[in-house]
Amino acid sequence: MSKDLRRPRVFMMDLWATVPYYTAYLSKALLAEGVDLTVGSITYYLDPGCFSTRGIKPDPGLLDVVGRFPLPRLPRRILKFFEAMLNLSALTVRFFFRPPDVIHVQYLPMLKWRLPLDLWFLELCRKRGSKIILTVHDLLPHDTAEVYKETFHHLYQRVDGIICHSDNIKMRLEAEFGVPAEKVDVIPHGPFFYDLPDTGSEATLQALGVERGKVLVLWQGIIFPYKGVDLLLNAWQKVEARNENASLVIAGTGAPELLDQIRGQIGELGLKHVHPEFRFITTEELVALYRAADIVAYPYRAITTSGALATGLALGKAIVASNLPVFREILETRENALLVDPHQCEELAGALTEMIEHRELREELAKKVSEMNFGDKSWLAIAKKTTQAYARFFRLGL
Repeated sequence: MSKDLRRPRVFMMDLWATVPYYTAYLSKALLAEGVDLTVGSITYYLDPGCFSTRGIKPDPGLLDVVGRFPLPRLPRRILKFFEAMLNLSALTVRFFFRPPDVIHVQYLPMLKWRLPLDLWFLELCRKRGSKIILTVHDLLPHDTAEVYKETFHHLYQRVDGIICHSDNIKMRLEAEFGVPAEKVDVIPHGPFFYDLPDTGSEATLQALGVERGKVLVLWQGIIFPYKGVDLLLNAWQKVEARNENASLVIAGTGAPELLDQIRGQIGELGLKHVHPEFRFITTEELVALYRAADIVAYPYRAITTSGALATGLALGKAIVASNLPVFREILETRENALLVDPHQCEELAGALTEMIEHRELREELAKKVSEMNFGDKSWLAIAKKTTQAYARFFRLGL
């Protein structure tokens, strides 16, 4: 059968489970669309059921052992590296003889280490006939300035097609990295965890020590400097001075030194109603926190895309967010959110205080967010656009 008349074989590549939830939700939707898809990943060590609960059995290449056991950080990273090398070697042999039509890359973790092994793997697959499509989750590694710009410029030039999540990022790919416009498709980021049941929110919140009876503001995610937790805490000092009827939960994990800085900042500012949960938050706890939250805050300094924002949208929350180009493509201030300059603590504090003190404003903005219908329909639309991108980039008969 002609290649143009059959369904292409797609290999979804996230071999280190770096963005496991995105890979899982997208793959589930693509499978529902009838795509001949293999998910190349390993077990996500923090949530072993991430793939299986969504009907996906990953194919790592050879081994999937390290993620199945609770291990200390350093041994896990070392063993994960050697497991990844074995898996990459096995896939190299397999794809040399029978390459997939499309390799859809979600993440190449070795780029930051300037180890070109996964790039060599992709180059071999291209020579064997595979087309390479890359989802750009981050234009450059976070908080690294332009240290890796040349490396990523090379990557963006070498792939056959790129998917990004906003028009702003497409314009930056064109202007800063010289990527031709026709090489890039803009497909929104979908939400996470909206499909999970609310199992015992009150018990979960009690276990977390969250104050009930107060307006609950939530910041959630993996903690990096660019996500503005320090900015939020500076603004929160002003919020507490104006209103005692609110509490702030910061839920997530990050580098130990950064977590220590945040703990120190909370103490130095004398904050009384901040609850830091610096650990991996289970999906059940996460859903409980989001459903209980009255306001969700995204005080980012910069952003390429945000799964956390997509989740807040899917769960219909009132949102305070940074006035950044990527956010403005989805949010409009006083229409479905309050957008602020996070570098202006008084402005951020004012928006939070206004939202805390005016329930009708929170409810109106949350209603407008709910009307955006971010959920299963979002991922099905994303899957359709992704299959169309495969077809456009590679002229495959989908």
